[in-house]
Amino acid sequence: MFNDIHIGPVTLHMYGLMIAVGFLSALMIVLKRGKNKGLSEDTIYGIFYCAIIGGLLGCRLLFYIVEFPSVLKNPSILWDFRNGYVVYGGIIGGILTALFYAKKIRKEKFIPYFDVVMPAVAIAQGFGRIGCFFAGCCYGAETTSPFHVVFTHSDFAPNNVQLIPTQLMSSAGDFLIGLFLIKYSSKTEVPGRVAAMYLILYGVGRFIIEFFRADYRGSIGVFSTSQIISFGIVFIGIVFYMLAPKIQEKE
Repeated sequence: MFNDIHIGPVTLHMYGLMIAVGFLSALMIVLKRGKNKGLSEDTIYGIFYCAIIGGLLGCRLLFYIVEFPSVLKNPSILWDFRNGYVVYGGIIGGILTALFYAKKIRKEKFIPYFDVVMPAVAIAQGFGRIGCFFAGCCYGAETTSPFHVVFTHSDFAPNNVQLIPTQLMSSAGDFLIGLFLIKYSSKTEVPGRVAAMYLILYGVGRFIIEFFRADYRGSIGVFSTSQIISFGIVFIGIVFYMLAPKIQEKE
């Protein structure tokens, strides 16, 4: 795929464009769903901006943690921002900063916003993975299957090799999770369970997709770093789902 698409004098950087589309889509979805649920628009905007900042910091911080030995060997990695972002760090960082903003700054309950935001986050991730596809990062293992992609101009993936299109698989999964959660939110009346379902579904999906990826992501034993984190995310999601009624009462 081509990350840079030229239309006359204009060059579209597809990875960045898809990230921007994801952010804007998420914001529109949250604003619409938040309005229907009577949530504060000002709080939604605040959570959105805080989550972006916290997410970016979290992405980078978790990368430093995962790649700590490499950072010690080559400190220049610390200020090389061309790559080195871990999605799970963004999820964790975004949730924590949004929680702080809602509870400490706005003095509002966080769970209702958490439920409204997470389906939109999944959809934003779907667009982000399309960006990964154009850039060639987060690529899959070599395959002889007819279901493959061949990159010819990627700075990340091996070029001219048949690879499993893990980016598109992840994107489809994220979109399905987002749509499912929006539908599920109309079926459950327990605050917190929509967000909990996101943690469970995304964690399981990420664990599975990791088996098909070939880019270096760190490992602990036979599992990648992301798979280890997935165990924790799914566990937290299950506990959160079961305790959601009690958590809501204490907010």
